[in-house]
Amino acid sequence: MTLNIDDGLLERVMAVTGAKTKTEAIDLALKEMDRRAQLVEVLGRDNGMTSKDWKNAFYPDYDVEAARAAEEPSTHGRKPRSRR
Repeated sequence: MTLNIDDGLLERVMAVTGAKTKTEAIDLALKEMDRRAQLVEVLGRDNGMTSKDWKNAFYPDYDVEAARAAEEPSTHGRKPRSRR
């Protein structure tokens, strides 16, 4: 399979997720987008789920900490801008 992927974007995804390979980074990104789409769909309906149900609603091997790290803004080696 041939893919045209922005090299800079792929490098950033690898850096924030800790992925060791391009394949791993792409797999993580695809799983994250699928998880988010499922979450939007599930949250859009009232189905009376318990907190335990919610925790088990998606990929059982999903790494919440890696996803949170991927969502944190990164300065990629630059100092963050100060907000006035």
